[in-house]
Amino acid sequence: MIRSLDLHPLFVHPLVVDPSIRLQVGFPVPIGQQQPLVVIGGINVLESLELALEVGELFREACRVQGLGYVFKASFDKANRSSGSSFRGPGLEQGLAWLQQVKQQLQVPVLTDVHEPWQVQPAAAVCDVLQLPAFLARQSDLVAAMAASGRPVHIKKPQFLSPQQMGPLVQKFEQQGCRDLVLCERGTVFGYDNQVVDLLGLEVMRQVSGGKPISVDVTHALQCRSAGQAQSGGRRQQLMPLAKAAVASGIAAVFVEAHPDPDQALCDGPSALPSQQIPAFVEQLAAIDRLVKAQPALEIA
Repeated sequence: MIRSLDLHPLFVHPLVVDPSIRLQVGFPVPIGQQQPLVVIGGINVLESLELALEVGELFREACRVQGLGYVFKASFDKANRSSGSSFRGPGLEQGLAWLQQVKQQLQVPVLTDVHEPWQVQPAAAVCDVLQLPAFLARQSDLVAAMAASGRPVHIKKPQFLSPQQMGPLVQKFEQQGCRDLVLCERGTVFGYDNQVVDLLGLEVMRQVSGGKPISVDVTHALQCRSAGQAQSGGRRQQLMPLAKAAVASGIAAVFVEAHPDPDQALCDGPSALPSQQIPAFVEQLAAIDRLVKAQPALEIA
């Protein structure tokens, strides 16, 4: 059943391709292949409240100008770290308090990832969307807790799964009563220390999921690692070509992380968008999104 929901008033915009189209999933902003692009943007991990507000405001204003939906993203804990000495974040209690402040002060919906079932209920009390991390996508207890949270779930496709294998994961959520799902492509490991984004696989993910909205993570897909290194490197110089190609395929949302000084970021700086470039980033992607979604479908037999 298609669920009606109250949309965040900041992002109800007249540029919807077809206002009569009802949403396929419950989400705090209109999302779907026939809706304007949604930006899920923020910072990798919460470093401070001030930084979160600074980056979030840049994204919010850029999306408002372009008529795009916006959801702020940040992690309270980066539990999946390669090195034991890597920065993990402020933790659940402090992190959720900061996310609540971002939500109230910027008046935007917020998303965060959870790693253990006990984290789901407190995170759902604050956040509008919960994210299932890629490496944890097969954890049945975590899936069950998230499905019962009452929140839409942004599912990161594991680096080791084919697009076709996302079908059973969607069924796993739906069997437990959760249909409000967005699937996120974040790259697939080919060989050692390299990730490739399969743009042809986006349509496969859409088909095997019954038409769920598809997002592309243009930050973590840029990760790479030199042999023997304890931390991931990145290729942020290639962020725009990847993002443009993904949006040109007609996706529902783009996922991106930013930082005012990526080289000093406490996590995944090599893949982060310099926050000063957020307005230009959003403007260019919005132009491509409008062009692609205004074109009639061209079926090739």
